[in-house]
Formats: sequence, C-alpha cells, structure tokens
Amino acid sequence: MNNPIDRRVATALQSYTVLAVIAILIGAAVVPYAASVAEGDEQYVAVVNIDETISGSSSQDTIQELRELRSNESVEAVVLRVSSPGGSAAASESMYLAVKRLSAEKPVYTSVNQYAASGAYYTAVPSDRIYVTPASLVGHVGVIGTAPSDGLSSAATTGPDKAHRGMTRDQYYASLESMKRAFVGAVMTERGDRLNVSRETVAEASAYQGGRAVQTGYADEVGGLEAAIAGAAEAADLSEYQVVYRNPADPRGLFLLSGGSEAGGNATVAAEGAPYTFQGVDTVHFLMIYGTPENQQVVYNSSAQGGA
Repeated sequence: MNNPIDRRVATALQSYTVLAVIAILIGAAVVPYAASVAEGDEQYVAVVNIDETISGSSSQDTIQELRELRSNESVEAVVLRVSSPGGSAAASESMYLAVKRLSAEKPVYTSVNQYAASGAYYTAVPSDRIYVTPASLVGHVGVIGTAPSDGLSSAATTGPDKAHRGMTRDQYYASLESMKRAFVGAVMTERGDRLNVSRETVAEASAYQGGRAVQTGYADEVGGLEAAIAGAAEAADLSEYQVVYRNPADPRGLFLLSGGSEAGGNATVAAEGAPYTFQGVDTVHFLMIYGTPENQQVVYNSSAQGGA
C-alpha cells in the first residue's frame, strides 16, 4: 500500500473504528438502569449496594438509582444491602427521603452486613423491615459537628471571618440541634411502634449489635441477604422472580475516558474508622458518621445543648 491516498484512507478507517468502539463503550456505560431491567413479563427484586461512606457524590448516584427503581414497573421490591458508617449529614438526609419515597410505592427491605450506622441507619430506617447479622452494628443516631482548629466566630460578619468559617457559634449549635431533632424524629416516626427504648435513649446515639439491635427495635430480624430478599419478594406477593444486583457507586466504565473514579469534595475518608480530614478552605462539617473525625467536634445527643 504505497499509494498515499490509500494510506490516508486506511488511517481514516482505523480512526473511525476506534471512535466507534469508544462510542459503543460509552453507550453501554451510560444506558439508564431502567433499560437493563426491561419492563415486561419478568418480575424483579433489585438489590442495591450502599457500601461506602455517604458523600454528596455517592448519595446522588444512589438517589438516581432509587428513582429509576421506583418508576420501573418490572421491579416489584427493593433490598438495600448496607455496609456503611454513614457520612455527610445533608447527604444522609437526602438518602433517607429517597428511600422513604420508594417505600411508599414498593416494599423496601434492608440487609445490614458490617454496619448501618449513623447516616447509613438514617438511610435505612424507612425500610419495611431491617435484617441484621449477629455481628451487624446499627444505630448511632446523632450528629457530629467538626469545626476549624481555631474555633468558631462569636459574631456574624460579612468579612474574612465569615468566608473562613461560614457561621457563628450560636448558628453552629442551632444547626446541630435542628439536624439532631430531624434524625431522632425520623427514627421515632419510622420505627416508633417497634422501638423498645425511649426517645431520650435514641438521642443518646448508642449503637447496637445483632440480636441486641432486634431486642431494642432498631432492627426486625436476624438474617442474611437471602432472608431479606425472600422477605421482600413475599411482601410483593411474588412467587417467581429474578434478582438483579446494582451498585450505584460503580463508575460503569466511564474510567475508560476519565482516567479514574475519584469523587470530588473537601472531605476524604480513611478505610478504618472513617475519620474526615479537611482540604482547602477550613470550614464546618456536619456529619452523621460512626467514627472519629480528626478535627474539633461536638457529638450532638441528648446531653448537649438541650434535649431531644
């Protein structure tokens, strides 16, 4: 192939082939979930993994997944497979609302693996039933406020201090109080008739394992994922069904173009203990997480700045 024109044609064909392959991969990666569970005669129980620290990015992926499941008529029931210490307070509250909307239309069961603590428990609490293993840890109903190392402003300002921290000390405690009440209130609303502890005890932010979680009413039954799937299918009156597993945190192949799947944001989380550290502008973070943040903090429960 010495002809220059032939070489150019061959090069162009190779380029088009590469672009076509990339286009196919992108299409497969971003096809909506609803298309992967075709609406038809088949009936499905969908298992959704929530197995990482809850952040703004991860919560949006999960919320989108739950929204698609809610509108997919072939999905009759959903099981949340939870193993998370919680995370961002705002993101956890958004997850709770998404699960609550879904549970209003379809049976939603939760299977707790390692833990569903703090914000992850907030997410799971609207479920119809919560299954735990003997070693599962659930609860920790409270809020942690992490402040910059040099403290909070004592007065409102529109100057550098406001840009640095974002709120006064009074605003800080008012925000903690508001979030604590919302979290405790959600637990009492969703599980009040099953709880064997008082509202004040819930607000103490205790966590319970396995059988003890069932005794206190934080969970319903000791059992694994298969038990939760069977329970969800029974609640949906399914005699024959398929089980489909979804992981909203899966980048779905987009790493081919992006070069990675690192989530943005100021907070980073270590694998053990899930401590949050700050990067960039020093600011206040409100967390619903089981672990020890590395900055100054107030663990907000019934003994801090007022009752539940």
